[in-house]
Amino acid sequence: MRIIYMDLDTLRPDHLGCYGYHRNTSPNIDAIAEQGVRFENYYCTDAPCLPSRTALMTGRFGIHNGVVGHGGTAADLRLEGADRGFKSRFHLETLPFILRQAGFHTASISPFAERHSTMSFLSGFNEMYNTGKSGMESAEEVTPVVLDWLERNAEQDNWFLQLNYWDPHTPYRAPEEFGNPFADEPLPEWLTEDVLQEHQKLVGPHKPYEIAMFDNTTNPRFPRYPGELPDMDGMRQMIDGYDCGIRYMDEHIGRLVAFLAEKGILEDTAIIISADHGENMGELGIYGEHGTADQITCRIPMIVKWPGGVQGAADSELRYNIDLAPTLAELFKREPFPSWDGKSFAGAVTGDKATAGWDYLVVSQCAHVCQRSVRFGDWLYMRTYHDGYHLFPKEMLFNIKDDPHEQNNLAEERPDLCREGAYRLLDWHDEMMATMPDGYTSDPMWTVMQEGGPLHAKGQLAEYVKYLKETGREYAIDELKRRHPKEFSQNPS
Repeated sequence: MRIIYMDLDTLRPDHLGCYGYHRNTSPNIDAIAEQGVRFENYYCTDAPCLPSRTALMTGRFGIHNGVVGHGGTAADLRLEGADRGFKSRFHLETLPFILRQAGFHTASISPFAERHSTMSFLSGFNEMYNTGKSGMESAEEVTPVVLDWLERNAEQDNWFLQLNYWDPHTPYRAPEEFGNPFADEPLPEWLTEDVLQEHQKLVGPHKPYEIAMFDNTTNPRFPRYPGELPDMDGMRQMIDGYDCGIRYMDEHIGRLVAFLAEKGILEDTAIIISADHGENMGELGIYGEHGTADQITCRIPMIVKWPGGVQGAADSELRYNIDLAPTLAELFKREPFPSWDGKSFAGAVTGDKATAGWDYLVVSQCAHVCQRSVRFGDWLYMRTYHDGYHLFPKEMLFNIKDDPHEQNNLAEERPDLCREGAYRLLDWHDEMMATMPDGYTSDPMWTVMQEGGPLHAKGQLAEYVKYLKETGREYAIDELKRRHPKEFSQNPS
């Protein structure tokens, strides 16, 4: 048995053809989806990059493994303390390690461990290849490394290969000579001039006048990635840049698939395609970022082509990325580790039995904002603890079936559903705290708050206020001062 896990950074499912996108961004991914199962409601438990992949590899929610942010205490795995043995329990309880127990040779081709100084990501891998640019790689720099590994190992049996492509991540980097296959194609229908004008009034990182996070800085090396969206031409540059990144990556995935076919092993190779998080492209007024606990950031693609498994199917159950580890354990008849929080969906892959998902999901974000959200039924309830200077209300509620792009906050109209969302969030939190690892009694989200807030907002407010004045949005400054008095007192402007 051979398994390739394609870990495609910052890939939102609804920009793929197999998930209904109107542009032809993903013909090779779509072809793989036709041969397997497409999961419609698959979410990362904790966004963005570092928390998501830590949850994936540990099989545990961030509140349990300790990693919920990109800096400070909550960017490191919790220590095992006095009970740690010669090897840590974590080392022996990862997704790759259980595959090693099942007889697999495990390999990773990724710069991720170096990008986030998280060497624990590599635990359980026999081989690790760092492509060397900390996530700034373009596909043409990754594919030769993968093909070289496959050339040496393809015909061997029982291996698992995790690989990273980064092209959909900012700054959108498809080479100039790739052109723009979408130049004459319409933008998503919901992104109108009226919508852009409303978004231009908003403040916060990655709004239309601060695509670079807190200003409109550009880099001539990345002409597909604008610094601001003053008009619909800027909007087109933004959307086309992202979609070109997906299409360029997809062509390289096609090269890998063609190589497997040439070697005669494609039919017998399992291919799993997923991502760490999505990418807001206008939702909540945010462009080119994955900085909230919303539907767009936390819903990710999941496609499984399994030899002898279900083909051409869609699974609509609510599922988490932490469910993958127990799924692989069941598929290879291994007992899941007791520390894992996820549950197997192996039956949805093999078709042997029905596999129920979760009744509701809780997703978190503590790197750009501090938010936790609950997905239940057609609803997404969002609760904000630190707004990351976006001036979000404390509660937001979206009907993601009727309003998939989160344009209409219904929190004031439906307090009953907000109460239901808040109750589910409280119930989840009680369960998480009751099952906390030995020796820990704190919620890492509150550690982030106590250490000054999410990393990507901390210390930025004084300079951002100056930029708001330059761009004629002084009206937001008083409210920012009211919400964040400590930072204003430390950095008066």
